[in-house]
Amino acid sequence: MSATPPPLDELRALIAAHARPDGGTAIGGLLLSRVEDVEPDHSLAEPLLVVMAQGGKRLMLGDEVYEYRAGQCLVVTADLPVTGHFLDAGRDHPSLAMGLVLRPGAIAPLLLERGVPRRTGRAGRAAVPPSIATGDASPELLDAVTRLVRLLDHPADVPVLAPLIEREILWRLLSGPHGDMIRQIGLPDSNLTHINRAAQWIRDNYAEPLRVEDLARLVGMSTSAFHRHFRTITATSPIQFQKRIRLQEARTLLLAHPHDVAGAGHLVGYDSQSQFTREYRRLFGAPPGRDAARLSGAVDPREGRRLP
Repeated sequence: MSATPPPLDELRALIAAHARPDGGTAIGGLLLSRVEDVEPDHSLAEPLLVVMAQGGKRLMLGDEVYEYRAGQCLVVTADLPVTGHFLDAGRDHPSLAMGLVLRPGAIAPLLLERGVPRRTGRAGRAAVPPSIATGDASPELLDAVTRLVRLLDHPADVPVLAPLIEREILWRLLSGPHGDMIRQIGLPDSNLTHINRAAQWIRDNYAEPLRVEDLARLVGMSTSAFHRHFRTITATSPIQFQKRIRLQEARTLLLAHPHDVAGAGHLVGYDSQSQFTREYRRLFGAPPGRDAARLSGAVDPREGRRLP
């Protein structure tokens, strides 16, 4: 009778077997990532739990640096513009990770059962916990995550068991050191929820002109409070956030059409070609045409989706 593999070994094997280029799976909200190259990536992280099974990653958000490796987790509670560098990854030793989208609708019912009181700051406002954190994955969390991914080998069990295991994972998170962060996602009136609504509007309308006053009104905040909370949560201003999305969308367009630099800039909202080229170079380290040509030869289409 063969011994049962440790959870992290089993999780590595499951991710390697089931990771797809688009990162998706047959379980809603479950993402799997297999990455071989160490090319830095610039992305917009969504509210997500990531558990690293092999390799590691270093993330930069503003001036802050976060690092997590095999057996550790990353918790993100907002749409955040991050720059990532993979650690200890290569063709013979790919980075392997799983991600679970943190959905407000799944978290909110658990808050009623936990009954944790709201924390407030000195001015009486709800305190805003960090929007990104790393730490060790507890044995209980690692076990639940492995069981969720294991369901991919038993598709008939997914409709019944996946929601139960997702609920267990969220409960573990709420009961752990990142509980305050997770709780904010499920509160309909939290500052995090309002800022996430604004960030989603920017993501959906990134090519449109942006007036901070209108966005603040949309989420029911004063302009000054909105600007302050937006920067606290995302480490950037609304205008800079929009710029980051525009440039990342332009990069995606250029991967498909590397010679249409002017068209990509116009489609994402730039009226000035020189401004587009200047800001693109500042973020990605090379002008649009050269960067697109380099990426088209460097990106392996067989690789899975990159998680933050």
